[in-house]
Amino acid sequence: MSIRINPSILSCDFADLRGQLALIADADMAHVDVMDNHFVPNLTFGPPVVERIRAVSPVPIDAHLMIDDADANAPVYAELGCESVTFHAEAAKAPVRLARELRRLGAKASIALKPATPVEPYLDMLGELDQVLIMTVEPGFGGQSFLDVCLPKIRRARQAISASGLDILLQVDGGISLQTIDRAVDAGANSLVAGSAVYGAESPAAAIGALRERAAAHAH
Repeated sequence: MSIRINPSILSCDFADLRGQLALIADADMAHVDVMDNHFVPNLTFGPPVVERIRAVSPVPIDAHLMIDDADANAPVYAELGCESVTFHAEAAKAPVRLARELRRLGAKASIALKPATPVEPYLDMLGELDQVLIMTVEPGFGGQSFLDVCLPKIRRARQAISASGLDILLQVDGGISLQTIDRAVDAGANSLVAGSAVYGAESPAAAIGALRERAAAHAH
C-alpha cells in the first residue's frame, strides 16, 4: 500500500504562501483547510485565495472544506481546479449527488467525518467516492493532539474499503507526527495529513521524508 503525505498549509506562514508551498514540493498534495467560522470556530480563506494557491502550488491541491452548506459551496472548489475536494458528511444534505457533481467537474470526491460521526452510514456510497477522511481531532485548529479513540473507526473504514475492492484512499487528519503516524497506518490509513509536524520542522522537506519512511515501515 503506497503512502501519501499531504502537508496542511494551516501551519505555514500565510504571509509567504508561495514560498511556503515551494517547501513541500516533495509532498503528494497540499492540504488546504477552508474554514468558514460557522461549521468550525475558525476562519481561513475562500475561493479567491484557494485559486491563487492552486496557481502557484508545485503539487496538486487537496481541499478540505470545513464549511456549511457543502451541497452549494463545494462544487466551487472543483470548478477552481482543485484536484481533490473533501466535503463534510455533517454539512451535506445530499452527499451522493454532491460526490457525483464533484466528479463531473473533474475533481476527486472525498467525504470527511468528524471524530464522533460514525462511518457506517456512508459505507454504501463508497462507489461514489475517491477518498474517505477520518478526522482524528475536532476540526477547526491545527496543532491538536491525535485522538486514539478514532482508531477503531479507521480500522472499520479500512475493512469496508478493502472488502469493496475499490481504489479509495483512506485519509487521516489531526495530530499526525512521527509519534502517531504508525498508529494511523497500522489501522489502515494510506493518506496522512500533517501540519505542524511538517511546517514546525527545521526542514519541511526532511520532515515529509521522515514521515513517509516511518509510515512505509508500517504499511500493510
